[in-house]
Amino acid sequence: MDREEIQTCLMALNTELANADVKGELCLYGGAVMTLVFHARPNTKDVDAVFVPSSEMREAAKRVAMKMGLREDWLNDVVKGFVVPHGKRILFDWPSLKVYSPDPEYLLAMKALAARVDATDREDVRLLAQQLKLERAEDVFALLEKYYPKAVIKPATQFFIEELFGT
Repeated sequence: MDREEIQTCLMALNTELANADVKGELCLYGGAVMTLVFHARPNTKDVDAVFVPSSEMREAAKRVAMKMGLREDWLNDVVKGFVVPHGKRILFDWPSLKVYSPDPEYLLAMKALAARVDATDREDVRLLAQQLKLERAEDVFALLEKYYPKAVIKPATQFFIEELFGT
């Protein structure tokens, strides 16, 4: 999904919610934010988000998928197990749907914690660190620990950050 398609799908979700007389909110994460907000990549495979009211949003998203020929899980909330309280910004404020994006520092912390070593995630972490003017591994670790306790930061995360930024 590219920027335009993500936005089109979210507007269609707003329409479906309006038709059902439901007000929804969602906060985007992952590749959708990197594509839509940071223009860091041309597309993403799906839209990771946390949303409420969840059952109504799922049903509306299924209707959007059917109408637009998308995978049923184009909008999913698998990321919710990794989300902790954080700052966010409003991207879209439509009549039946508010769409938020996390602050860049939280998105960096979340991506660093995941420590996925594929090229896309590496580039996402580099871009977010550059946006935040973080150049050293210690700075990234300090940001990470602002959101996540040391106990949940795995050795893989430490190695991932040290490899990207040096020790």
